[in-house]
Amino acid sequence: MAIYEYYCPTCREKFEERRPMAEASVAASCKKGHRAERTISAFAMSRSGGEVALAEMPAGGGCCGGGGCACAN
Repeated sequence: MAIYEYYCPTCREKFEERRPMAEASVAASCKKGHRAERTISAFAMSRSGGEVALAEMPAGGGCCGGGGCACAN
């Protein structure tokens, strides 16, 4: 299971939904039943001293963001 972020343009709200990766592209609905769009999440981690840094995805590498899988991309 993965957590995906969605945005409802009608309600102007973001929400998270937990679903299997196989259903990542299946349409989602907000609490009120409007069609929601999947958004790209920013991953943040804290450093010592309370600073927060956004993690950057490595460039290139195809589907895994750096070639971390067996797909050879």
